Amino acid sequence: MKVTQIPFQKTGFFSKTMLDYLEQKEVIRPFYNNFPNLNGFKKEIEEIRNSFSSETRQVLVSALKNQNSSVAISEATQQNIDTLLLPNTFTVTTGHQLNLFTGPLYFLYKIISAINLAEELKEQFPADNFVPIYWMATEDHDFDEINYFNFKNKKVAWNRSDGGAVGQFSTEGLKDVFEQFSEQLGTTRNADFLRDLFAKGYLEHNTLTEATRYIANELFAKYGLVIIDGDDFQLKQLFTPYIIQELEEQVSFTSVSKTIKELEKNYKIQVNPREINLFYLGENSRERIVLEKGVYKVNNTELVFTKEEIVQEVKENPNKFSPNVIMRPLFQEVILPNLAYIGGGGELAYWLQLKSYFEAVSVPFPILLLRNSVQVISTKQQNKLSKLSISKKEMFLNLNDLLKEKIKENADIEFSFLDAKTLLEQQFFMLRKVADQTDVSFLGAVNAQEKKQLNGLDTLEKRLLRAEKRRQQDLVDRITELKLQLFPNEGLEERQRNFSEYYLEYGDTFIDALKTALKPLELEFTILEL
Repeated sequence: MKVTQIPFQKTGFFSKTMLDYLEQKEVIRPFYNNFPNLNGFKKEIEEIRNSFSSETRQVLVSALKNQNSSVAISEATQQNIDTLLLPNTFTVTTGHQLNLFTGPLYFLYKIISAINLAEELKEQFPADNFVPIYWMATEDHDFDEINYFNFKNKKVAWNRSDGGAVGQFSTEGLKDVFEQFSEQLGTTRNADFLRDLFAKGYLEHNTLTEATRYIANELFAKYGLVIIDGDDFQLKQLFTPYIIQELEEQVSFTSVSKTIKELEKNYKIQVNPREINLFYLGENSRERIVLEKGVYKVNNTELVFTKEEIVQEVKENPNKFSPNVIMRPLFQEVILPNLAYIGGGGELAYWLQLKSYFEAVSVPFPILLLRNSVQVISTKQQNKLSKLSISKKEMFLNLNDLLKEKIKENADIEFSFLDAKTLLEQQFFMLRKVADQTDVSFLGAVNAQEKKQLNGLDTLEKRLLRAEKRRQQDLVDRITELKLQLFPNEGLEERQRNFSEYYLEYGDTFIDALKTALKPLELEFTILEL
């Protein structure tokens, strides 16, 4: 195994929002609390230590024990749950949807980032305890986003009727998906593990929540990962005051809307708040709550509540109320002694919209940590990169730019269009000096001619490049094939591939290699050669 790290900025795959955040630019500073470094964690630990109650810890541990009672959790996980009762225990959390068979590769990277961060914090702050948390997004209802995974460039999909919170979905119908997947695996020991993991997860558990908990536990229990389901009566009871406040005062809408006005001056906005950022959970339904003329209605149903009635409903049935993307982060921070949320660039971008909301309801805002990203390269692929003289940095160029670079390097003709353009610009600079001594019409003619000549050079450069592409067709084909192997659809493979492809080849050593390689606080992109 060989590990190389490069700055996120050098990959070309991360937004201006994230790059400015990583560089701690002053323009983005008002939208986060503590930065993800050791000094930031030291401050965050004291904030949570002074604000998180022992009563909440007791409810949290009780709920976690109930949720995990039917799963064979490890001794490390059981110990982590028990230590959450202690005032010097804190969590680091990542969340993910209930994607079929974990979905894209970055599911693993998120969780291993959380596990490794907890271990690193323990080394740095040995008097305290740190627990890695995987928050299952059981209340999501975007089934089309989670009902498939990609395996060897083919989609393995689960087709069923949609409706309600996905965590409550029955696993009925997944036997056909299992058989489709199983046929593609082969007969190796690693194939048998994947086959067994899928079958036990989905064919021996009744709901998508239970199946996902089983699979995540099987993959990560030995590292002490604690898996939590927010769709829980006890945990929703802890959140009841904030649900009522949202219904009565619409705090999130007011706070987040003000933040958006400032944030959008420099950055793209990820999500927009609604007047009320809550859903109502029914059987096979999750519908928005809307306030119309003093009356609370549940969209697409006949349910209607007065203010008094809906407050009473919250107190009696808090599990019926489901936070949306704006309020879910608050729910998490209310029920966990949490120091940091670990997420992708898109997730952290919408968390940056929420700091003022947290301040308005007096809840500490967590550290936001960009999860580890990984590009896996096999020995065979690395040999090809070397033969093609493609460096780690060049590997991240888009395909057209990479081809242009390598075709120029391998061309027999030595001619620099950049030098030609520079010379041309120098000549027209002298002509403009002459024009300054005549009249404006002559200056306009000089500028127009310069533009025409530069455009002509661009055209010639493109024609020469096309001619060289034809002459070097074998090189073009080899580079294109390798580039698309590494970056499917010219995107990061972590968003395309499923972990099963690498597990099939490398087995447990793949997860062990990730565990060794990923360094959450170094804030860099990881290239892993296996």
